[in-house]
Amino acid sequence: MIFFKKFKKFLFLTLLFPGLLAKAQVAPAVRGGGWSLSAGAGFSSFQPDWGRARHFGPEAFFDFDLKPKYGAEGEARWMHWNGNGGGNMQSSNYLLGPRYRVYKWNKFSFYGKFMMGAGLITYPANIGASGSYFAYAPGGTVSYRISRRFSVRGDYEYEFWPSAPNIPGIPNHGLTPHGFSLGFAYKIF
Repeated sequence: MIFFKKFKKFLFLTLLFPGLLAKAQVAPAVRGGGWSLSAGAGFSSFQPDWGRARHFGPEAFFDFDLKPKYGAEGEARWMHWNGNGGGNMQSSNYLLGPRYRVYKWNKFSFYGKFMMGAGLITYPANIGASGSYFAYAPGGTVSYRISRRFSVRGDYEYEFWPSAPNIPGIPNHGLTPHGFSLGFAYKIF
């Protein structure tokens, strides 16, 4: 009976003063779960490890951070400009993997990442072949926060395509494209 009276009093006060309970809420619960999602676009310049010309093209990416230091990144690049072999060599990649914030200083964040996925290439006209390969890529990203929602970032990756080129008559030594990207990101939430 005493419990019931105390419960009624608590319920009455809760309904009368709901702001008191909200004020007693723990700060991390007010801010949310600590995860965030950002999406962005940029421009890439890669050396495809086939010939001497660099490839250029757009990229799209997303960052999903589960905690302030741990997260995942996904990216797609379409490097279809300035291919060697008469300008018809093209490459693309579609990668996904974990990332870790190594260091944060003021508005700068430095990340290490390890991506895996697919690499696609169309070889020069004199070879007349194309291929898609498993690819993995360690890399690093530097991000500079411009505002609460916007940031600019620079990125470097060294990709490994172990089963490339897989073309009869050409040694199968694998390809190691590598390059830089520069882009903008928007924090969705």
